[in-house]
Amino acid sequence: MAGRDRDRVVERYATEAVRVTAVLRLPLIALIALLGPVVRIEHWMPTLFRLVLLGYAVAAAVWLAVVLRRQVRPWAGWASTGVDIAALLALCLASGGATSSLLPVFFLLPVAVAFQYRPALTASLGICTAVGYLLVWIFYAVRDDLVDLPGVVFLYFGFLLWLTAATTALSFVLVRRSGTVISLLDVRRRLVAESMGAEERERRRLAEHLHDGPLQNVLAARMDLEEAIERDRDPALVAAEATLRETAAQLRSTVTTLHPQVLEQLGLTAALRELADGHGRRGGYEMRVRLAEVGRPDCQSLLYRVAREALGNIDKHAHARRVDVLLARTSTAITLEVADDGVGFDPDDLPARVAEGHIGLASQFLRIENLGGTLELTSAPGEGTRVVATVPSS
Repeated sequence: MAGRDRDRVVERYATEAVRVTAVLRLPLIALIALLGPVVRIEHWMPTLFRLVLLGYAVAAAVWLAVVLRRQVRPWAGWASTGVDIAALLALCLASGGATSSLLPVFFLLPVAVAFQYRPALTASLGICTAVGYLLVWIFYAVRDDLVDLPGVVFLYFGFLLWLTAATTALSFVLVRRSGTVISLLDVRRRLVAESMGAEERERRRLAEHLHDGPLQNVLAARMDLEEAIERDRDPALVAAEATLRETAAQLRSTVTTLHPQVLEQLGLTAALRELADGHGRRGGYEMRVRLAEVGRPDCQSLLYRVAREALGNIDKHAHARRVDVLLARTSTAITLEVADDGVGFDPDDLPARVAEGHIGLASQFLRIENLGGTLELTSAPGEGTRVVATVPSS
């Protein structure tokens, strides 16, 4: 689990780095576009420069739209960096080769890669950038008598090596800090797992105690009263028998709430169908149920509680006319959705309600996250409420 947590954290931050780099790339291209009007260089190929820059700008804009709309894999950062290197090389060649004012732009490459959580690769790219910068100058100085090798080249070379060291150190610090975060996540995961296990055992023990103790006593007393009523239909005995019948029903409901047998015997899909049918009858709203067969996943108890809490909130607060309950499974995740068309609420009021003791769904957030899933709650006054829980399938 610790390895999975590490991969998840690294992937999330690497994806953020890809998005940030994609946003910053367009302003950089705009600055490069000013090179022609501002800087006059003897070795200048304006047509080729503009064509390469236009293609680079279009590719950058398309890439930005992609990364902002969908999840991208960490390798996308390396692919985009490769395109950056190719485009910058082409632009430098078209705008003066070694004399191009674009050469310092390569300073930014190690910085972009530092956030990929790969110190060795950050160092490798930085060193290659520095050495490549120096070799380009040496090549042009040897080939072209009009191009000298000024001392500032070695100064820039030193700056590039220093920047490489700095960005490598930055990447190393990021990796160390992510390791600390992952260790804390692992400790939290174990604590939450132990808490959930203890809670589940206590619920089962209490359900068995109520079923085998108080419920059986109430049923026995009711049978005695029924026998007494057969001999004498005293109104007091009839009222007492009705009270015991209602008490037995309440105890059965409590036992089912603490530890639903249908969940253990038939699985999550059947348990959710029974739960939804019961709430639909009691709540008086249209219940639309679409439940895929998911068997008995490890997360079934948790998803059942989320559904029960969401439906309970609908009964108490939503004044809904229609409720949708959906359960779906993919190769990687199980998703539960409970949505209503009721009065809704302002999500900004949620912290205050939690502080007042209405912890309901809020108490399930940590449990869902502990399993590597997500719990999303969206609502607005007059627009109903939607709860979506997604948990990795096991």
